Amino acid sequence: MDALELLSIHVGSTLGLYDALVAADNGLTPPELAERAGIGGRYAREWLEQQAVAGLIDVDDAAAAEDERRYRLPAEHVPVLADREHLAYVAPFGSLLAGVGQALPLLLDAYRSGGGVPYADYGAAFRGGQGAINRPAFTQELPGSWLPTLVDIHERLLAEPAARVAEIGCGQGWAALAIARAYPSARVDGFDLDEPSIEEAGAAAREAGLDARVRFEVRDAIDLESVGPYDLILILEALHDFARPVEALAGAKAALAPGGSILVVDEKVADVFTAPGDEVERVMYGWSVLHCLPTQLVETPTAATGTVMRADTMRRYAADAGLETEVVPIENDFFRFYRLRSA
Repeated sequence: MDALELLSIHVGSTLGLYDALVAADNGLTPPELAERAGIGGRYAREWLEQQAVAGLIDVDDAAAAEDERRYRLPAEHVPVLADREHLAYVAPFGSLLAGVGQALPLLLDAYRSGGGVPYADYGAAFRGGQGAINRPAFTQELPGSWLPTLVDIHERLLAEPAARVAEIGCGQGWAALAIARAYPSARVDGFDLDEPSIEEAGAAAREAGLDARVRFEVRDAIDLESVGPYDLILILEALHDFARPVEALAGAKAALAPGGSILVVDEKVADVFTAPGDEVERVMYGWSVLHCLPTQLVETPTAATGTVMRADTMRRYAADAGLETEVVPIENDFFRFYRLRSA
């Protein structure tokens, strides 16, 4: 049931159905939603009824004729389903699930063969969901609380000469854009191996009017020294996905300016394996078996970290790359924060 309702949320997000409800001061009937969103009338009625039965939207008079019932998105549900930069926004989980569904036949074959599933085979739904689920934290918390906690980094980003920042595994670029907004003199480069993500990030930079200070490029983290040096290098919710994390960290180290730091934000999993685990551990293993590990097994050699990168594993990767690790005491339910500097 939960999976089906998540997929129905994906339908509503992708087709702009929640946006149409938000924009309607007096709610919408099925024919009105169909007209505003450009979908079939019968689909509009069924989707609205399903959403109301699930308790996601309200209906004024359930006893009214089918096409005369007026549906509304409650104000308290808007942050969860329609506000793309609110920290409560979780609608993208539906898109992530849809992407896993697209790749499922390949995933089963990979389990049998021991091979991997390329990231691209999870499709646009997964790519968009991954970017969207991290967007609120990267847009709000990264410049609002995470970086200000690192006082010397925060001050360098505000100072002259202009600081240079790089993000490795930038995806659709929300973190890079947030840094550029928060630190008006900083110049930010975003790198990723996924070409569609880089194209979308570039479009977002142009739309935001930040393309003069933010650039995105398809580039391997191992080849970073030639475009440095950087005062700050970010790896946000991505290092566990790298097939060669030690080499990526070594590439980042080589690209650091004197006194520069690498900030790694990754999953806040338990320090040791315990079964049964808590909810965070369950979620992270769920993504690992369905997405993260299969994408890492495409490459050879690979560290095959999976989603569950424990703190000791992170320290080992950093030490092997010649970096010292400091766990930064930032409170967060899902993320752990590591500051890395040259040993």
